[in-house]
Amino acid sequence: MNDAGSDAHDDGYRGPAELIVGDGDVVAVDVVLAGHFDPISGHYSWYGRVAAAPAVTALIERGVRAVTLRTPHASVQTKLSDVDPWGRPRVEGFGDTPFEVLDTVLDDTVLDDTVPANTVPADPR
Repeated sequence: MNDAGSDAHDDGYRGPAELIVGDGDVVAVDVVLAGHFDPISGHYSWYGRVAAAPAVTALIERGVRAVTLRTPHASVQTKLSDVDPWGRPRVEGFGDTPFEVLDTVLDDTVLDDTVPANTVPADPR
């Protein structure tokens, strides 16, 4: 998981963020986010929790659900939902993420150090 100020490169984010409400209110929050690629839909699914805070509770009590979640990496539309017993609302989305996602894969054209790239080993028969 990528903490704010960390050089780790796992999918996810833990750190400061902002909730931007339709009326222009901006609420500073802390979030813990993670995600994974969903092969059935072909989209990236992300999810997480917003830390409990009086300002977050006030949004929920006002009936605010649709928000923009802004992290140092991106801004995405989401909804505040499923408040847990500790007062932390869930956020989630599909597609665009509020954090960096690994998008590289191992180059499978190189089998090991002894086989040059883009070649096939000789048939041992």
